[in-house]
Amino acid sequence: MRIISFSADGLRNAADQGFYDWLQEQDADFVCIQDLGCSEYDLQADVYFPADYNPYFLDNVDGKTNGVAIYCRKLPKAIMSGLGFTDFDMEGRYIQADYENISVGCLLAPYAAPGDADQLARKQEFFQLLGNHLQKVRNKRREFIICGNWQVAHTPDDVEDTETNSTLPGFLAEERQWMNELFENGYVDAFREINSDRDEFSWWPDGNREGGNGWRTDFHVVSKGLQYSVDYGAIYKVKEFSTHAPVIMDYDIEL
Repeated sequence: MRIISFSADGLRNAADQGFYDWLQEQDADFVCIQDLGCSEYDLQADVYFPADYNPYFLDNVDGKTNGVAIYCRKLPKAIMSGLGFTDFDMEGRYIQADYENISVGCLLAPYAAPGDADQLARKQEFFQLLGNHLQKVRNKRREFIICGNWQVAHTPDDVEDTETNSTLPGFLAEERQWMNELFENGYVDAFREINSDRDEFSWWPDGNREGGNGWRTDFHVVSKGLQYSVDYGAIYKVKEFSTHAPVIMDYDIEL
C-alpha cells in the first residue's frame, strides 16, 4: 500500500507546477494533501478529481487557508472530519478515512510565526489536545497512519541549520519533547524506520532548497503495531511543487 503526503502551499499553484501529472505516475492508494489554499468549490477542473480516486475535502470557513484533502483509491467505510477540538479545528485541520482495521488520517497542524506568542500558545494547546486524542484512540482495535505537515522537526537530524533555528517555532525544546513522548508511547516515525540519513528534508521555508535551511516537518506517524510493515520511504525532490516535497511511503498492508 502506497501513501503520499504533500503540503501544497495552495493546491491550484501546485497543480500548475505539475503535481497532478506527477501523481498519475505514482500508483498511490492514498494521497493526503494539506494547505489547500482554496475550497473544494474553487476546484472546477477535472485534474483535481482523478478518476481512480474517491476525494474528500475539509475546507476552512474562509476557503483560503488551512484546508486538507484525502484521496482514497478504495472507498472508505467512513470519513471523519475534524478532531472535535472546537476552535482549534479551524487552526489545525484533520480528515480521516476509516476501513475495517485501519484508519488513514491527513493532518495540518497549526502554524506559529516567530515572535507571535499567541500563535505559539494556541499551537501548543492544540498539540496537548492532539496528544490526548492519540493516546485515547490507542485503545481502539485498529491501526492508524497519520500523514501530514506537523509543523515540528523532531531531532537535530531533521533541521539543516540547528543553530540558527533552535529558537524558532517548530524546533523549540517543548515541541520536540512532545514528539519524543508521542514516539515513546505507542507511535512510530515511519520514515525513520527505514531511512536514517541526516540530509532528508521536506520543507524549505524560504523556498530555496540550496540555501541550507531544510527542515523535515512532514511525517507519517503510525501506530506501533505497524512498525514492521514499513517497506519503503522517500522524499521526492526532483521537481518542486511547493516549498514542501511529497513524502512517499510504502507499507506491507492490504485493506
